Amino acid sequence: MENVNLTIDGVKMSVPSSYTILEAARANGIEIPTLCHLKDINEIGACRMCIVEVEGARGFVTSCVGKVSEGMVVRTNTKAIREARKTTLELLLSAHDKKCLTCVRNKKCELQTLSEKLHIDGIEFEGEMERHPIDNLCPSIVRDPNKCILCKRCVSMCKKVQEVGAIDTMNRGFKSVVGTAFNKSLGDVPCSLCGQCINVCPTGALSEKDATKDVWKALEDPEKYVVVQTAPAVRAAIGEEFGMPIGTLATGKMVAGLKRLGFDKVFDTNTGADFTIMEEGTEVIERIKENKDLPIITSCSPGWVRFAESNYPDLLPHLSSCKSPHQMFGAIIKSYYAEKEEIDPAKIFVVSVMPCVAKKAESEREEMKVNGLRDVDAVLTTREAARMMKQAGIDLSNVEDETFDNPMGEASGAGAIFGTTGGVMEAALRTVSEVVTGKELEKIDFEEVRGEKGIKEATIKLGDQDLKIAVAHGLGNARKIMDSIREGKCDYQFVEVMACPGGCVNGGGQPIHDAKTRATVDVRALRAKALYDADKSLPVRKSHENPVIKEIYKEYLGKPGSEKAHELLHTHYHAREYFAE
Repeated sequence: MENVNLTIDGVKMSVPSSYTILEAARANGIEIPTLCHLKDINEIGACRMCIVEVEGARGFVTSCVGKVSEGMVVRTNTKAIREARKTTLELLLSAHDKKCLTCVRNKKCELQTLSEKLHIDGIEFEGEMERHPIDNLCPSIVRDPNKCILCKRCVSMCKKVQEVGAIDTMNRGFKSVVGTAFNKSLGDVPCSLCGQCINVCPTGALSEKDATKDVWKALEDPEKYVVVQTAPAVRAAIGEEFGMPIGTLATGKMVAGLKRLGFDKVFDTNTGADFTIMEEGTEVIERIKENKDLPIITSCSPGWVRFAESNYPDLLPHLSSCKSPHQMFGAIIKSYYAEKEEIDPAKIFVVSVMPCVAKKAESEREEMKVNGLRDVDAVLTTREAARMMKQAGIDLSNVEDETFDNPMGEASGAGAIFGTTGGVMEAALRTVSEVVTGKELEKIDFEEVRGEKGIKEATIKLGDQDLKIAVAHGLGNARKIMDSIREGKCDYQFVEVMACPGGCVNGGGQPIHDAKTRATVDVRALRAKALYDADKSLPVRKSHENPVIKEIYKEYLGKPGSEKAHELLHTHYHAREYFAE
């Protein structure tokens, strides 16, 4: 690709001809403010914060969509530009619910940060504001239109990347609002509850449904035995909430922080992931033998499950019947562990710390109960867990590492990589390969399923037979695979689907970064690397070799796929209908 030469604020530069003015400026250390811009997803020039002056052009140019050209001369910091940006920002603030101190995004809000940078010391255009009802009926996501600045980032993410289209801009002028069909709650429309809209929202218009109060209440109840489990992706991200570099593996510090909060036991959901592999691997082998409902598709991502129930009810038999790892683990804690420790399971309160907001709704499903008890009683996002630690005065950057409690703290490296796209598939292949062939793998890293490509395909040798597999992350990619299955064009036997682009490391409950960071740093790759590093560092890297898993099957469950295992660790799905008359 040819380069072009241009000058921005007196700095001469040569950049690819495909660049926008914004990209050229950022590549050369020149800052231009943005609000609506989201690289490759929402490049619409709607907020007008990124305006610049281009020599020879009539009026201001929006730098996020304006392309560079040979000899272009650009100015980003003139009096006219500063005044125009400030006026635009004041107009946005005049219609904004400015309750910053009580907002979940306080000090992490792009609108607030920009107001500070542009030194907004008053709002000239105060007037009557539109008041919209807050949608807090959904178990996973809270939507507050009064904090929305109509940047349309959430709409673009939902439509273009996830291809769900649960939200859109409605009405015109001052009546404009981002909402749902018939103004229903997000839980009552075909929303997957993946939470990707939260991650791209620049303000507090979208947030997770808070569960911290319920967890604090349980911790303070002397009658409750409160157990917490943490998903693999959490340890690769929670440090970011305490100023650690993106991709820091903070396992020991995370465990220490949770213990200081007062949990009776701190367990590792990676152990639950090992259970998932034992059950799902057995199911894969059986389905292939019977040539039944192929391809079998993973079921550990609740956003994906909800998407399938809403959009592909005819293909639900293809989903594995396995519960997700944290639900499996909750069921084991309230059965095997309760019996072993002689604790009344009704007094056990299981908390899951997850990178995901969809797991909040998952834990409330009627199917996620055994003997009338919920597998998991409360789900905290990574952000909420960090929030609780901060409330308790715990700074993870200054605590000594501690280890998970045994016996439920022992997990394999296979469990660790569950947090990234391709990880579930790779973990399953490590076990399925050895079970089918009866031989130890010479190489256990299945690099064919790694990386950020939207759909990855491979053929794996299992002894004398081939296993055709696929891995998809992001619901837009899942839709492509499901359409091919529905049309009979698919010859896969085993498919992994993760609702969130990049997998759980980029879940809707993970630490939020501003648009500039998202555009210039590969957050997903850094977090994924931390999990792959964790896998390599562990003495056991295959689920079926985890001694705790072996013991529990021997003492309690029998074998994978047994009647007892199905009672505790498996579930079923149902078609979802919306907008019925």
